[in-house]
Amino acid sequence: MRYKLVLFFVLLSQLTWAQKEFALNYQEIDHKVLHFGFTVGFNTMDFDINPSMKSNGIDTLIPELNNLSPGFHVAVVSSLRLSDNFDFRFLPGISLGQRDVLFYDKNNQLDSKMVIESTFIDLPFLIKYKADRIKNYRPYLVGGVNIRNDMARNKEFNEDEKIYIKLKPFDIYYEIGFGIDFYLTFFKFSTEVKYSVGTRNVVSSDPSQDYPQYANSIDSFNSRVFMVSMHFE
Repeated sequence: MRYKLVLFFVLLSQLTWAQKEFALNYQEIDHKVLHFGFTVGFNTMDFDINPSMKSNGIDTLIPELNNLSPGFHVAVVSSLRLSDNFDFRFLPGISLGQRDVLFYDKNNQLDSKMVIESTFIDLPFLIKYKADRIKNYRPYLVGGVNIRNDMARNKEFNEDEKIYIKLKPFDIYYEIGFGIDFYLTFFKFSTEVKYSVGTRNVVSSDPSQDYPQYANSIDSFNSRVFMVSMHFE
């Protein structure tokens, strides 16, 4: 009889532990019409470079992007509930990053290196599709448009600082990504991967009069941004 009682209490404790382990955390956030949070994350900024085929002179240069450098971004999360599975999200924030463009001559010798530092004001408008909740996590897809303005693009041509071309500060990006919501006791934590594709050619059509060969070597620059984010809501 003693062993049966011990076995009964062991099974009861295991059942109680299992119920606690799979208790649904922070259920109320799924029913809020509007909630807020913040985002931190890392990014890499890239260019889709199309060299110009117009110039074949002695000073012809070939542009090429160097190795990608890590950047950083922060944002405020505002999320509006549209239905059980859809949210509208607006995440204004700031993204910092760098791109290094190398210019080679026709003999494949390095001519110069231009460091392009960017400080973006981000205004993304996104739709989030959430799968049905599975215990304390929930996978999702996200997509939309991001209006970006580069606050660091006001620099003038400067040979000492190797600023040979000007870039347009304003661009509109298409964005798509995926992530997982993890429901904790007092807040929701999410990890997200997102890819942004710029729609505009950001190279200015106004080349430098002193060294026009750099701008003339480029037909178009289209921005690309890869982002890994952590949301706290």
